[in-house]
Amino acid sequence: MLVQVISKHFDVPDMNTLAVAKEHGAYAGLAEVFAGSPQAVHDAVCDSGLRGKGGGGAKAAGKWELMHHHEGPRYVIVNADESEPGTFKDRQIIEKDPHLLIEGIILTCYAVGANDAYIYIRGEYRQFADILQRAIDEAYAERLLGSDTRYGYRVDLTLHRGGGAYICGEKSALVESLEGNRGHPRLKPHTPSPEFYFGQAALVNNVETIASVPFIAYNGGEAYRAYGTPESPGTLLFGLSGHVEKPGIYEAPFGVPMLAFIEQVGGGVRNGKKLKAVIPGGASTPILTAEEVAKATLDYESLKALGSSLGTGGMIVMDETTDMVKALKNLLRFYHHESCGQCTPCREGTGWADRLLERFIAREATEEDLETLRSVSGTMNGKTICVFAPAASSVIDGFLKRFEEEFRACIKKA
Repeated sequence: MLVQVISKHFDVPDMNTLAVAKEHGAYAGLAEVFAGSPQAVHDAVCDSGLRGKGGGGAKAAGKWELMHHHEGPRYVIVNADESEPGTFKDRQIIEKDPHLLIEGIILTCYAVGANDAYIYIRGEYRQFADILQRAIDEAYAERLLGSDTRYGYRVDLTLHRGGGAYICGEKSALVESLEGNRGHPRLKPHTPSPEFYFGQAALVNNVETIASVPFIAYNGGEAYRAYGTPESPGTLLFGLSGHVEKPGIYEAPFGVPMLAFIEQVGGGVRNGKKLKAVIPGGASTPILTAEEVAKATLDYESLKALGSSLGTGGMIVMDETTDMVKALKNLLRFYHHESCGQCTPCREGTGWADRLLERFIAREATEEDLETLRSVSGTMNGKTICVFAPAASSVIDGFLKRFEEEFRACIKKA
């Protein structure tokens, strides 16, 4: 069930150092790639069917192709602002094999015609930022980065620490922050377009997406398609947290049964208790009941069919003792705190929903409060600039749809 594409060297001692990374093949294929054309790397990614691993799941090649429609400087920006509750996979790459990420950035820059790259890392990830900066410094010292590289193509890489705002995980807010502005999401264009960094085309990809590029560039798209499903090819670093015996990060191909993954890889529900629910892909994906988990496979299509989303693959497991009202309150407290406040439905809606849950927890809620919670959720969905409010709305709707009886039990009797 488990495979090792991204995680191949995670257990190698000192793999975060350049000397050890090179002993295990890091950067060894660059000379051959740079002897060929940038288009060859692009074509390999296209053939692989690589999908973005930051939550959206869009095909990476589509975003890369948009870069070639713009003249002038181009930029590659790596989204390492991993702030989604239940999601902790990117930090594994940064801590265990940072040179894999750097190698992926070099290859991506070559493929899309960029010479400057940035990694925007979550502000709270200080220890991981330090590891990554040391790896970047080593790469510069070995002329793998810089203006005078071994392979004759300039790639300069800058690490930027964010200020700890969850909203900066949204790509346009990330770029705004990187430009020195407040991290507010931008209005989306009506036609497919890259992001723009100081007016120039920029490719924004997640850490794991970029870390997948070396395997694809060196082995070809078909080698990557050997894993996963036809619609969701390749692998993902799946996270397990919550009421599970063996929490952690495990790499598996897309398409494995969710329940089998929890039982066989995660050791099952903790302390022999029964499974009640799973949030499948980080806190912003709708919750699933145990019955739905038994039907689900870990791929984009299966989770969508069940009314949820694969997201980042960060599964939060909940056992039979979980109070779903308190669980939703915990999530809504987070959304209330992290709303950037730019859009009224989000700014007011997240706070309103959070306060309503306090009435349910105190068992002072009314039938009207339940309908108000549904109404607030509907007001947030589809009426804001970014997907923050719709995500919060889908979380609320998921809990109310699947565990309504627990919320009704909190309504005070007349």
